[in-house]
Amino acid sequence: MYRVTLPRIGTAQAWRAALRSAVTNDIPPGQIDWAFDTSTPSLFDAAPLPAPRAALTVPKAFAKLADGVIWHSDPERFAHLHAALLRARATPALLSDPGDEDMARLRRMAKNVGRCIHKMHAFVRFRELPTNGPRPRFAAWFEPTHHTVEPGTPFFAKRFGDMDWLIATPDITARFEDGHLSFEEAAPRPDLPEDATEDLWTEYYRSIFNPARVKVSAMRSEMPVKYWKNMPETRIIPELLSGAEARVRQMQEAAPTLPPVYAQRVMERRAPARVADRMDPDIPTLDALRTLASEMPLQDGYGRMVLGEGPSPAPLMIVGEQPGDMEDRAGRPFVGPAGQLFDRIAKTAGLRREDAYVTNAVKRFRYRQTGKRRLHQPPNRGDIEHGKWWLDLERRFVKPKLTLAMGGTAAEALTGERAGLLKRRGRIEDTENGPVFLTLHPAYILRLPDAEQRAEAEEAFASDLAAVQARLVEMS
Repeated sequence: MYRVTLPRIGTAQAWRAALRSAVTNDIPPGQIDWAFDTSTPSLFDAAPLPAPRAALTVPKAFAKLADGVIWHSDPERFAHLHAALLRARATPALLSDPGDEDMARLRRMAKNVGRCIHKMHAFVRFRELPTNGPRPRFAAWFEPTHHTVEPGTPFFAKRFGDMDWLIATPDITARFEDGHLSFEEAAPRPDLPEDATEDLWTEYYRSIFNPARVKVSAMRSEMPVKYWKNMPETRIIPELLSGAEARVRQMQEAAPTLPPVYAQRVMERRAPARVADRMDPDIPTLDALRTLASEMPLQDGYGRMVLGEGPSPAPLMIVGEQPGDMEDRAGRPFVGPAGQLFDRIAKTAGLRREDAYVTNAVKRFRYRQTGKRRLHQPPNRGDIEHGKWWLDLERRFVKPKLTLAMGGTAAEALTGERAGLLKRRGRIEDTENGPVFLTLHPAYILRLPDAEQRAEAEEAFASDLAAVQARLVEMS
């Protein structure tokens, strides 16, 4: 049995040296008693580790993992790391195996250490001390969950390099003087005087407190109660919570009734095609609507306006998602691969495309230019809202008895909801736009990688189109 006594300061370097001795001398983890306090007797007759026999090379992933785990408060962390290194040397892929329980435990420990360091950076509160020199002096008391003073304090040395400071903890003390960072053994909590920064912290916290977003459980998770006693701003938390509801009402009453001009400009940049939202909807005919569409200016990343085609009025309106590259070039809906698949399946289902008005929920092809290619991009909410303006006008002239919505975008534009389309397909939903029959888009079938899946999807799509034709017969 061997005993290794590690120092409180410089733990990482001492542990690496001890690990090198253990691994190069083939000493298993169970034969080492790791300790910090030399006054604590060992339960076994323990000897010091022998000198290392050779240099030790470890995987980079293990070194990165160990840099976090060694600062954890678990007394078994060194044995866990020792065992993990032996396994990783035999099986290097083990370090990236998400299913290995031992490695998962070490990753959780490293994550907890990182969270503890983050809390230290966020919740240390300095107080100013008297000084006789040119540099201001500050001190703070902090109680970390893990041994994170050494890895956590270089952050303060970079941020507050123009002042001298001290961070005392129950573990060790960090001291920064004249640009030099050093560590000392733990000392009793210092009696720190209150200063003007107490009021500054309090007023800062009061100014950023948002009563409309109060979630006490989330606040305690991000700012655990154990740190509150050393943070001046926490004194006003009860006051802020008790007055949150009244402040929310004041904010609502003081809110502007119209959005500022700059907000409107931002929305126009996000969805350039929405300029139609401000136009007079009093369009007399479908041909007048087509003329208006042809006069719409082109926008970066969007093709031209492509309205529908077919008889007007028509008993059936077929609504797809958006034009593709071929539709944009031809200026007609459903002429690309998805449209050709629709025509073939509709013919077998007894549904005549020439008897319906065919269009899309979104009227412009949205794309990303890559060299000479225009890659399809899914429409965003602004595109759908813009397309709905045109779609509503098309519906005014077509006056369909039934609308076939193909795909999630069409479902959203016509029913206000795209979720659950696989469960809703094959059904008719009553909406403010009249009865809407929901099905999948033929492009979905084209994207299926398996031939058998495509055949099944085509059969289901044909069944939906046949149901549409049967419903039209009933309504005539």
